[in-house]
Amino acid sequence: MSDPARPSRPAVDPVDPADLTAVERQLGRTPRGVAEVAHRCPCGEPDVLRTEPRLPDGTPFPTTYYATCPRLTGAISTLETSGVMKEMTERLGHDSELAAAYARAHEHYLAQRAELGDVPEIDGISAGGMPTRVKCLHVLVGHSLAAGPGVNPLGDEALAMLDEWWQPMSCAAQHAAEDTTDAAGDTTGDTAGTAATGRADG
Repeated sequence: MSDPARPSRPAVDPVDPADLTAVERQLGRTPRGVAEVAHRCPCGEPDVLRTEPRLPDGTPFPTTYYATCPRLTGAISTLETSGVMKEMTERLGHDSELAAAYARAHEHYLAQRAELGDVPEIDGISAGGMPTRVKCLHVLVGHSLAAGPGVNPLGDEALAMLDEWWQPMSCAAQHAAEDTTDAAGDTTGDTAGTAATGRADG
């Protein structure tokens, strides 16, 4: 019998196996603890997952919104090298309005995670440096994409700085083209094997 004092977990649709296959291709491994696809790239593929706060092996996992698209994560990594995280953190120290909005983003993140389950080990801990600093733009951008504009101010800013990572062709189309190239190369013996190994290790 359910505890009336505890809020019930909202219904979450089962994750489409095709989406899990796409994410496995993106990550190069089987995704763990996937609750749902939180956002899709304009090309249609998943680019942010909503992840269970405790992984199947029991590990606490605070990163509720997890960016998966390698083009997206690569673009964010490039942005991180520009020093923007330090500048954002400094602004939090003297812009009270920004700091308040960022604190609300932290609370939103915690509330979204709490819907999926209670994990005492990460109680009160969100991700990405929230609520007082910026240490991971991947988390903030993932949150902004999943929640929509106006929820995470610094995630929104970082997202606006990114180029259109899904251009000039979708990841799915690129993957299909690579598969076609590899299949065509299979007739060349050892050369094809070298090429396939190189792609898998990249």
